[in-house]
Parts: sequence; structure tokens; C-alpha cells
Amino acid sequence: MWIDRQNAPFIDSFCKQSPIIPVVAMHCASDAIPLANALLAGGIKVIEITLRTSAALESIQLIASQVPQMKVAAGTVLNPDQYQQAINAGAELVISPGITTPLLEAGQDNQVPLLPGISSASELMQIMQLGYSRCKFFPAEAAGSIAMLKALQGPFGQIRFCPTGGITEDNARSFLRLKNVMCVGGSWLSPRELIKQQDWPAITRIAQHSLAKCQVPS
Repeated sequence: MWIDRQNAPFIDSFCKQSPIIPVVAMHCASDAIPLANALLAGGIKVIEITLRTSAALESIQLIASQVPQMKVAAGTVLNPDQYQQAINAGAELVISPGITTPLLEAGQDNQVPLLPGISSASELMQIMQLGYSRCKFFPAEAAGSIAMLKALQGPFGQIRFCPTGGITEDNARSFLRLKNVMCVGGSWLSPRELIKQQDWPAITRIAQHSLAKCQVPS
């Protein structure tokens, strides 16, 4: 008998808040709060801050503590130590680009769930053995895109995906139409240059336009 050790209902609820999720590498923590507010103004209620920069954890902490309307996920988490750092900073969800046994074990029955990254049927079978049914499909375009997700639907009907990697405003809607896709993630929602320029109204407009184009209600 298969047992959910990931808290799939929480992840479903989390992703339902914003089926289009900005994936952001923060280079200056002082930009975190205005960015979160700009995205909220555009209808985006979830943000993924990747642990690719030195400003990431502080950015997560600032948004989690000062912009409670914005749900914060920590992305590019590669090991259990980073997992715990993300939790300490206030992340409500932890996302990894791939899988290791220590990381999957750290996520089992954790109060802050793990969304592990997979790109193949074999990796799906591995995570299922450990109680996971929700995952990141990465890198989505390079790993087979929509055709791959459709092919996985048959043998893995209970699995739900968040594709990232190559997702754009133009193709996001096609992914969201798939029955096994719960949300998508992409960097187009918060371009680095606009963050650098602190052009928050432009980011709000991108969020509004993207939600409208994908026909996803805010």
C-alpha cells in the first residue's frame, strides 16, 4: 500500500495559490520586499527564491516575515543542510532540481514539504517508492516538454508536476492545460534587468499580462 510521505494536499493547495510561479535569483536582499509586492499587485501569490546567490536566504526571510500574503518557496536546494537553512529562513516549500537519497529522506514527513526534481520515468519510480507524488519536471523543455508529460500520464496517473526550465509566457498555457500539471515556474515573470532597475510597475504589468494570457484567474 502506497503512503503519502510528502503532504501532497499541502503542495496542491500551495500551488493552487498561483499556477504561474516566478523563479527568482535574488542578487540584492533589499529588492525582495518591493519585488514581492509588485508580483502581488499583478496577481502572483507564490514566489520561488533559488539558493543560487548569497542574498537568497535573507530574501526568503524578509518576504516570509514582512509580506505574509506572498507564499515563499526555496528553490535549487541540493542537500539536507540547505533544506534546513531554507526552513530556518521561513520557506513554506522546498524545491530541488534533482534527487538524492539523503534529500528525499530529509523531505519525508517534513513539516516543510519537498518538491523533488525529476526528468525521467526511472526517477519518478524512485520518488514514488519513498512516498512522493508531486514533483518538479526539470529541465522541462530539454527533457521532452509537453510530449514527455503526456507520455508519463498513462503509467503515472497519480503524479502531478510543476514544469520549469524553458517555460515562457508563450508556452505556459499549453503546459497548464495538461491534466498532470499543477503549476509552472519561470524566470520571465521577474527579469533580472527590471529588478536591477527597480522597475516594479513593469514587473506588475508582466504578471498581469501573463495571468491573462494563460487565462489563469488571479
